[in-house]
Amino acid sequence: MYLYRPETTIVTHLILFDSEMRNHLLPLTFTRPLGDLRVGIMTIREKWEERLGLPASFLTQDYLSESYPIEYGERNLVINGSVLPTDLLTAMLVRLQPGTAYLKGDELIGACLDKKAVESLIKDEDFGELQGYEIGDTELLQVKRPGDIFGLNDQALREDFSLLRPGRTSAQLPEHCQLVGPEDQLFIAPDAELEPCIINTASGPVYISKGAKILAGAMLRGPLYLGKDSVVKMGAKIYGGTSIGPSCKVGGEINNAVLYANCNKGHDGYLGNSVLGEWCNLGADTNVSNLKNDYGEVRSWSYVDQRFTPTGRQFHGLIMGDHSKTAINCMLNTGTVVGVSANVFGDGFPRPFIPSFSWGGASGKTTYKLDKALATAERVMQRRGQEISPAYAHILKEVFQLTEEYRG
Repeated sequence: MYLYRPETTIVTHLILFDSEMRNHLLPLTFTRPLGDLRVGIMTIREKWEERLGLPASFLTQDYLSESYPIEYGERNLVINGSVLPTDLLTAMLVRLQPGTAYLKGDELIGACLDKKAVESLIKDEDFGELQGYEIGDTELLQVKRPGDIFGLNDQALREDFSLLRPGRTSAQLPEHCQLVGPEDQLFIAPDAELEPCIINTASGPVYISKGAKILAGAMLRGPLYLGKDSVVKMGAKIYGGTSIGPSCKVGGEINNAVLYANCNKGHDGYLGNSVLGEWCNLGADTNVSNLKNDYGEVRSWSYVDQRFTPTGRQFHGLIMGDHSKTAINCMLNTGTVVGVSANVFGDGFPRPFIPSFSWGGASGKTTYKLDKALATAERVMQRRGQEISPAYAHILKEVFQLTEEYRG
């Protein structure tokens, strides 16, 4: 369902650009543009595409550009990749004329640019003056820090469900399952498989995608998204505000967490107020603290400030970059940040900042050598019928170089 279309007969290209906010969202944005972050059911890119009926491309870091190329033409709607669409903001942006823009203070929210201006932007050159309009008090939903992903997830799940549900036919809930709450707040893709389970929509909608499986004894509470081909293991307890991306396997207890594609948290253990990047694996009985003993504000590692900084949140669990893993019985402190392709194991609580390509835990860490990390990633991806492309291998190699300073 396309809510808005640009009011012009000229083909419009939709481009999501990486703002300076990208650095605040590391390690998740080491391996993807801002606009490829998932919040709710859809990624930010998918949200804009659904509303505008236009395919989106990215203006991102050079080392990401082969995997996330830019497409542009004579008329280009360029939008800050950290900003989520709302009805009002979408209507405002599509009415922009070439050479005009909307700003929030000094931050560019969106602009309409011609081909020449985009080419200058790609080269990081001056592309001339824009006529800027301040958006003022217009509602702005924006991912500024990793905690905003799970912090906004409840609201985003509800809005995405309202956007996607109309016009889609839901399968009937099997008689051996129990529904608590309104039926119109449940969507089941026709080929999803549900064993005896309990689904609660009284607190929010539940969206179950194509090929998803829910095994016996699982309890799901909305708002919740279960992605394509994902599996909820027997007896799992999944609370609201949770998004489980495509091809994930989850078990144990999960509350207000966002798991990107191909993640495994298949065993007992607690995960709350957290974000896991793609291809992560939490070993059996991994437990994540999301609340300090003194109930105070959580501090978490900032790549921008190069130190632990206040998050503004009382509840804040784990932020984990792509391809990282924990061993069995791991314990992770409140606000822990784990980089890309780290392997965490050992007794006790490791330091709450674990650099990318680290191997170890509380008793010390060594560098996870790049060739071994790539070989492991290749084996992991082959199990899901995927291969590491040269472009993707280049991304991991670049991240290895970019994060060397943190490994000391």
